[in-house]
Parts: sequence; structure tokens; C-alpha cells
Amino acid sequence: MKVLVLGGNGFIGSHIVDELLLADYDVNVFDRSPEVWRPPFAKVKYFLGNFSDTSLLAEALQGVDVVIHLISTTTPSTSNLDPIADIQSNLINTIRLLQIMLTCNIKRIVYLSSGGAVYGVPFINPVPETHALEPICSYGVVKVAIEKYLGMYAYLHGLRPMIIRPSNPYGPRQGHYNVQGAIATFMSQMLAKKNINIWGDGTVKRDYLFVTDLARLCRIVIEKDGTGIVNAGSGIALSLNELVESIKTEMQFDADVEYTESRKFDVQEIALDISKAKSMFGWQPSVSLKEGLFLNHQWLKTIK
Repeated sequence: MKVLVLGGNGFIGSHIVDELLLADYDVNVFDRSPEVWRPPFAKVKYFLGNFSDTSLLAEALQGVDVVIHLISTTTPSTSNLDPIADIQSNLINTIRLLQIMLTCNIKRIVYLSSGGAVYGVPFINPVPETHALEPICSYGVVKVAIEKYLGMYAYLHGLRPMIIRPSNPYGPRQGHYNVQGAIATFMSQMLAKKNINIWGDGTVKRDYLFVTDLARLCRIVIEKDGTGIVNAGSGIALSLNELVESIKTEMQFDADVEYTESRKFDVQEIALDISKAKSMFGWQPSVSLKEGLFLNHQWLKTIK
């Protein structure tokens, strides 16, 4: 089976590629630039270009059985700065992708949505997949729109989408410090002997998932030919203040925390109900937060 990983040179994508290669899949990668941390794999065919390059995308799709779509040009913290660009680069380009898939007769797609931004302010925790979708940032609105288009293409054209809504993935090769990824950011600030910067008072609670657990789920849903929507997280909400203390314990290092004004789009608390992923796919996280912090710390020390 041949799999095209859109965004396969990025943080999450690189771990999905690892998982697929270990399972002996043929892998194509489409991304705008090479992987930062490692040289290319001889077994992988790479297509480097912008997501808007439909000719290159069509070439990358030749002979492909399944598409894993990870590309996003924005984050929750940047999407509201230019919602029009968010729509153009993510929603419109994804619809173009679906059109090309139709011409190539490719029916299977695994789409990584968001396990936080699509739900907005939850009225229940942990949040099940049936929760109302009330996003409060452009990033979440676009993710929901893409989910709806996947549903439309499934109904009209026989597309077979699997939508995964992950919580906050973390682990080796995560970049974008100070833009996305609290664990990567806090650990990097500590290693640089800088103060830790937190938006708000540190009581905001999030669900954290080690990246290899997410990659494993992506492989499993392909093998089981799954369709539908599932959350992927730990099921546990941890405050930023608690997270900082856990990181201090792992790194055996203290750092001052600087609190700044809270952001309106930050939901106060969210954790994901992962019972559906457990029942459908026999999946659950295997890496605890303590082990994940250790693994991430070890990796960060190798790149400093």
C-alpha cells in the first residue's frame, strides 16, 4: 500500500513517516521544505512545493492508496491575524486536493483536525466527539469547514475519510517555539536559562499527547480501514502551572515564570474523551507524561 503524507517533513508528519516505514508501507511525502532534523530517507519519494501547487500535488498522488493530510499554515494563535489567508491557504487548498483525489480515484483520506479548537468552550470535560462545534478562532473554524467538506465529498463522491482530532501533541522534533507547543517552548526556555512566559495566570488546562502515540493511531486507522471521527489525547487536563512543575522535576532545574495578559481565544479547560478510539481501534496512549517529558528532554539536549 502506498501512502502520501502531506506535511510529512514536519513535526507530526515525520513521526507518522517513521511509523509507516516500520510497517513496510510505500511512502510519498509532500511538503514545502525538507525535514529540519534528519536527511531524506532513501525509501521515501519527496515532493517539495507549496500546497497550492496542484500540478505537483497531482504528481505526488499518482499510485497512492491513502492520503494523510497534516498541512496547516496557521495555528490558533496566528489564524485570527489574517482569517482570509487562513481560508485561502488551508480550506481552499484542501478542497483542491479533494478534487484532484477524485480525478485519481483515491477514496481514502486521514485528516488531522483539532481536538481543542473545533469544540470551542466545552460544556463537558472530557469532551466527546458528539460535542457541539463552536470554534472561537479562525484556525478552528477552518478545521470544522474542512471536516464538513470531507463529509460532503463522502456523501456525493464516495470518499472514505477518517478524521482524527488530536489534543496537544509534543515530543522530539517539535519546533515553532513560542508559537505552538507549550512543552517544547518551556523546556527550551529552561535550557537557555530564560524565564518561562505564560499567557494568563497559568490555570488554563490542556490535554497533552506524545507524538508517537498519535502516529501509531494514524497507522492503525489505515490498517483497519476506519472512517468517521475520533479524538486522540490522554483524557487528562493539566494546567500550565502543573505542567511547569512537572518539567522542573524532569529537568531538575528551576526557572522564574512571567505571566502576561491572557488571550481571548484560549479556552480555560479542555480534555478529550478517547473512549471511541479505544473501542473502535483498540488504541490508547502508551507514553505517560513523565516518560514523554524525559524523552523530549533527552532529545532537546542533543540539539543544543
